[in-house]
Amino acid sequence: MQIHSCRVLCAVGLSCALAWGGPVLAKTADEVVVGASLREATLRGLNGPDRALSQYRGKPLLINVWASWCGPCRMEMGSLERLAWQTQSRQFAVIGISTDDSEAAAKAYLRSANATLNHYIDRALEMENMLGANRLPLTVLVDAKGRVLGKYYGAREWDSPQAQKWIAGLIRSAQP
Repeated sequence: MQIHSCRVLCAVGLSCALAWGGPVLAKTADEVVVGASLREATLRGLNGPDRALSQYRGKPLLINVWASWCGPCRMEMGSLERLAWQTQSRQFAVIGISTDDSEAAAKAYLRSANATLNHYIDRALEMENMLGANRLPLTVLVDAKGRVLGKYYGAREWDSPQAQKWIAGLIRSAQP
């Protein structure tokens, strides 16, 4: 079984956080930082067809990086679904990127969660590294042109007023 770099970093980060009282912030290889544009990538569909990342350009995009074995990822999944289906959220798209080694495990989780969002699997670490997913969950907000507006590490209630304020503020700040 292949071990993803983020799992190793999560374990190291947790050990260091417990020892030093704070998180370890290591960048991933080829990470696109806030303010830079995402590179093109092919997204391999888990519950729908494959898509080019560039097909999401034209309106902002919220990308959630998760794994079926990640408890905090599982806890926030319902709030991402609710966010995506709220009327005011139609101004941006919401997708998920699984870092699971097992496509079957990721698909099984999506079925059990009744996921309706488009989810993709990142078997080659391309999106994980590009987005900076050195720990999970990670949610990345991208503007309509593909520029990274912000990153949020950790679980969150994405349909809460605080999360919606974070999203709206970043989208507003990106507008000319």
